[in-house]
Amino acid sequence: MRTGSGPMVVFDRVTKTYPGGTVGLEDLSVTIDAGEFVFLVGPSGSGKSTFIRTMMKELEFDAGRIVVGGRDLGALRRNKVPHLRRSIGCVFQDFKLLTNRTASENVAYALQVIGEPPRQIRRKVQEMLALVGLAEKGGRLPTELSGGEQQRVSIARAFVNHPSLLIADEPTGNLDPETSIGIMQLLHRINRTGTTVIVATHDREMVDRMQMRVIALEGGRLVRDQREGNYEHPENFGLTQTGSAPVVAPQADLPAGPPPPAAPPLGPDPAATSEQPLAVPPPGMPTWTPGPDSPPPLPPRPNVDQERGR
Repeated sequence: MRTGSGPMVVFDRVTKTYPGGTVGLEDLSVTIDAGEFVFLVGPSGSGKSTFIRTMMKELEFDAGRIVVGGRDLGALRRNKVPHLRRSIGCVFQDFKLLTNRTASENVAYALQVIGEPPRQIRRKVQEMLALVGLAEKGGRLPTELSGGEQQRVSIARAFVNHPSLLIADEPTGNLDPETSIGIMQLLHRINRTGTTVIVATHDREMVDRMQMRVIALEGGRLVRDQREGNYEHPENFGLTQTGSAPVVAPQADLPAGPPPPAAPPLGPDPAATSEQPLAVPPPGMPTWTPGPDSPPPLPPRPNVDQERGR
């Protein structure tokens, strides 16, 4: 899907309160369009994890409406939840790789659970490992890979089904700055193929360098929604006397309120062309010189439904 083709994620006045009264989300309204790259920022306890877990329907919310890829999560039947989750790629801070399986087997697992034929699995795994720069390391166990390489395997596993939505939760939290740049550029190239990417992060420097859309949460509330934003609002780098971030109203072009039009279904856009341009480094991001293990350019996201004959 191309940017602007419709909303991919909609939170409409969503509230989630945990037992004991802890607020996870409070009257949160935000819309993320298909094809966007968004940073989700805020201090610990701000609601980032709750945002992600409710979006994955790992948590039920108390009030409001959440729509993901055209699916109203409040009305989604329990037996449809696994299909929703398989339609979303996830990348984690601690990689969550199966330690007793090789890099190839970890990527293959995401295809095995949806019943992909063995021949297709072998082909797609080889292609995906080549794309993330690990073509020669598919036979290695996670313990035989560096942290950056393990995260590349995690990204390959998340992207092998070519999802329309990819969620990365602190993807660079355990990596050094140089490796983090490579990981973020890989996520950015994936986004440029049409996949919506949401990155929850505390990496201030990376957010400031990339200048993408920033959604900031504080105490479960939306405090800022800014295009080409920084980790902190340029006019409010200091905290208030209460120690919390100042509330900044959403920008005019990012309304928070009435439900938007019906979201398109998860999955690739049949109208997307195969000539979609590849990524270039975001404005302000330092030039990264590819090394011998660096991934080659990513191709545009294919029409998976047509490929499977659906």
